[in-house]
Amino acid sequence: MIALSHPRTATRPLRRTRHALAIALVLATLPTAVATAAPVKTEHVEAELLAERTALVPGQPTTVALRLGIDKDWHTYWRNPGDSGLATTLAWKLPPGFTAGEIEWPAPRLLPVGPLVNHGYEGEVLHLVTITPPADLKPGTEATLAARADWLVCKETCIPDGADLTLTLPVAAAASADPASAPRIAATRAALPQPLAGWNVDALGAGAQVTLRLSPPAGAAGPGRLHFFPYAEAQVEPSGTQSLASAEKGAYVLALPVSSLHAGEFGRVTGVLTASDGFAGANGPVRAVTIDVPLTGKVVAGPKPKQDAGPVLNTAAPATDTTLVAALALAFVGGLILNLMPCVFPVLSLKALSLATPGHSDGPAMRTSALAFAAGVVLTFVALAGALLALRAAGEQVGWGFQLQSPVVVTALALLFFVLALNLSGVFEFGAVWTGAGARPAANPHAEAFLSGVLAVVVASPCTAPFMGAALGYALTAPAAATLAVFAALGVGMAVPFTLLSWFPAWRRVLPRPGAWMVRLKQLLAFPLYATVAWLAWVLGAQLDNDAVVRLLLTLVVVAFALWAWRAYRGGASRAFSVAALAALVGAVVIAWPLLRGDAAGTASAATRAQADGPWQRWTPEGVAALTQGGKPVFVDFTAAWCVTCQVNKRLVLNDAGVRAAFAQRNVALVRADWTRRDPAITQALAALGRNGVPVYVLYRPGRAPLLLPEVLQRDVVEDALATL
Repeated sequence: MIALSHPRTATRPLRRTRHALAIALVLATLPTAVATAAPVKTEHVEAELLAERTALVPGQPTTVALRLGIDKDWHTYWRNPGDSGLATTLAWKLPPGFTAGEIEWPAPRLLPVGPLVNHGYEGEVLHLVTITPPADLKPGTEATLAARADWLVCKETCIPDGADLTLTLPVAAAASADPASAPRIAATRAALPQPLAGWNVDALGAGAQVTLRLSPPAGAAGPGRLHFFPYAEAQVEPSGTQSLASAEKGAYVLALPVSSLHAGEFGRVTGVLTASDGFAGANGPVRAVTIDVPLTGKVVAGPKPKQDAGPVLNTAAPATDTTLVAALALAFVGGLILNLMPCVFPVLSLKALSLATPGHSDGPAMRTSALAFAAGVVLTFVALAGALLALRAAGEQVGWGFQLQSPVVVTALALLFFVLALNLSGVFEFGAVWTGAGARPAANPHAEAFLSGVLAVVVASPCTAPFMGAALGYALTAPAAATLAVFAALGVGMAVPFTLLSWFPAWRRVLPRPGAWMVRLKQLLAFPLYATVAWLAWVLGAQLDNDAVVRLLLTLVVVAFALWAWRAYRGGASRAFSVAALAALVGAVVIAWPLLRGDAAGTASAATRAQADGPWQRWTPEGVAALTQGGKPVFVDFTAAWCVTCQVNKRLVLNDAGVRAAFAQRNVALVRADWTRRDPAITQALAALGRNGVPVYVLYRPGRAPLLLPEVLQRDVVEDALATL
């Protein structure tokens, strides 16, 4: 008899078998071994390969990281290492069918090393790479990933280094996150630069500078300090200053110096942009983003940086938060104060004199003439800005007062002032042209008022009044329209006092009534112009040599004779006087021609002039860097012979016995940067300080940020600055 089992009971062994088979299948999908990798320790770096997941899944990409643990004070390099260095490389040796992607680079940091600025990493860095195994890889097996990693590790010295690394992973149908490596890889991935979203970005090339303009979305908070790391080498100067400014409509403008090694195409601006406060993102602030925008305009290679153009100067180049409105206000106030600068006094004295002449008693005519004067001032400032922009677009390193760095301009101005002085002295008359002051009304007072404004700006160009420095520093990095607006605001500020005095007759009651005194005063005011000629002759000697000064003085003597002879002829003397006048003018041109052509070659070097400055050393970038790195405070006087404000500060403050004693007591090194002749290195240093003209005074304090002093010095200001050491 055959016993029959219950159907439900009969199925239990079958179910147990099915469960066992299922468990076996699941176990087959799990890794049969753990990931194995041996870290390699070199002298200053520990290297290893890390896997994000516990196993390789056929056909599914996974992330493997090269981890570099770098000793303290040492560093490795980004994909674009900067001024020097080498990027880390990975050469993979993978099993058949495997592929490896490119390195995903974390955002670098700036690494100043002496005069150089590099891009790289300190501490620990993970370089992520996507590894894709073939789809026919068999679960239950193992695969070994091998790579040759090479890097350059540097401190004061650099050591080429590397290691052969391996990582063995099991192959399975499924894999989980590696509990040790996955969080670190995920954190690195989250911090990788990502495309900048929501912002409008454009780039404009102009000469040796690229202007990166970033317009934020509505309501976005400010990103703080910005720095751009280009992907391509030889495009942006690593040790150059990247100046940040605010622009209209909440935009930000980042000025990037073009590399001195630039050659070939520069059609796009691509790289990583870092922000101290981060860019607003969906998951919070993003510290590093990528940008890739076309570059409009044209660029040329920038000036070759000097050996101290690195961190010493860059530490004093904070990104400015000045807005266009603030820059316009500063420029306006600076223009007002410019009227009080010693270089402007002679011309404005003559303009004040013109208000008391009988020919200017008509109210409407005087107001129109004042507007013509203001137009001459403003348009000349705008023309100077246009010339500065054009020269910078052509690759020239120029700043405020650049025209007086030319011996040709200095010679021409000396001749102009000398002729004006002779006119005021009564040697000849031409209706008080340019000055607006004379014994009789001019034939075209409005034209002469306009030319007076032009002359006032030409004379004022060597001066930098308080508040002007910050405004000009903003204008240096702003778009062209904003630059022109800032210079126009300077002109408006300078023209306002005389214009208001002309429009409101009651304000002129302080002036004495017309009379014979006006002739004597006009003759007296010739002497400030003669003094200006003497100063310009000294400037020419500082730029060239004594032979150039003698040539200029001979030219002035011959011009004086020509004007005297011409007046004698006009007064009834024989025609021989007219011939003598013309011959003298031709002779003056012949004598001055080498100066007017710029052919005169000066023999007085900057080093020779510096030796005459007593305790003051000649400025060189490497010299300042060496002094500050040696722990010595340094006071730098950025000056020029044609800068009257500079000379006043030097005579009254810097040469004061008490100030010199204070410098000596604090063991301060005194350095003078002479900008009398065009010097791209000094121009670059001024730009790094956020300035575009002289005078500039900066106290470098070891281990602390440099301290900028006001343009107009006082003894207590210098002593207060020294007290911070």
